Amino acid sequence: MPEYSEIDYAVDGAIATITLDRPEARNGYTVTMADELTAAFDRADNDDAVRCVVFTGSGKDFCVGGDLSSGSLDLGEIDERDGFWKEPAGRCSMRIFAMHKPVIAAIRGAAVGAGSTICLPCDYRLASTDARFGFVFSRRGIFPEGASTWFLPRLVGMGTALDWMVSGRVFDAEEARSAGLVQRLHEPGELLDAAYALAREIATKVAPVSAAVIRQMLYRMSALDSPFAAQRLDSRLTENIPDNADAIEGVMSFLQKREPRFTGTVSRDLPDYLPWLPE
Repeated sequence: MPEYSEIDYAVDGAIATITLDRPEARNGYTVTMADELTAAFDRADNDDAVRCVVFTGSGKDFCVGGDLSSGSLDLGEIDERDGFWKEPAGRCSMRIFAMHKPVIAAIRGAAVGAGSTICLPCDYRLASTDARFGFVFSRRGIFPEGASTWFLPRLVGMGTALDWMVSGRVFDAEEARSAGLVQRLHEPGELLDAAYALAREIATKVAPVSAAVIRQMLYRMSALDSPFAAQRLDSRLTENIPDNADAIEGVMSFLQKREPRFTGTVSRDLPDYLPWLPE
């Protein structure tokens, strides 16, 4: 089993939990943490037994951003195996973007800088009432990371994204919820219970292949300049419903008023014609 030094990985039933685990440093973000997060999300995504991921932080804060304890940001060694160097926050956020499993971020306390950007691609962001967010890059003389300039306007609109990113100000959980960055607020002691309740609902009621296709369709198709490509894919997916065991089970469980028993798995049952899959 892989060993991690700055995060924790655990699986309980169909739910994986990935935890930032540097509470003594308020989960300050490091290159090591970035690489361990990438490996952990890979691990969850490739495990057919895992149906949902909860992403959280140990201690009272989610993540206070890049670890500046050395007096500067540690960017690690330049690795150009993919043809370009990848900044640390993006290593995590882009891996979450590519996930086939729903990811629920449970955010308590400070989520600033990288602490805000790495949770933008999550499907759900639940926050405690004491959470604070901030895209503080302009106040440090640096630039946004984690493809946050792509994700954030899609979540909160361009006007709010401009306000938060240009000003670099820190804002509270209620403002985050009102703008749509956070879907739900909970008291600090109730946050993780709420995240796991949602994860269990997804794990027991949602077909894994359906979830994988839907979350990627929303990201990849909604950004196109017309709906025609999305509708063509809708048509092909719908055409194949009669041969889809999960679709048959979904209908039968509804008619029989019971919980569904979906047997499809991402590793073997993703439609091979999805336009974003590698050739």
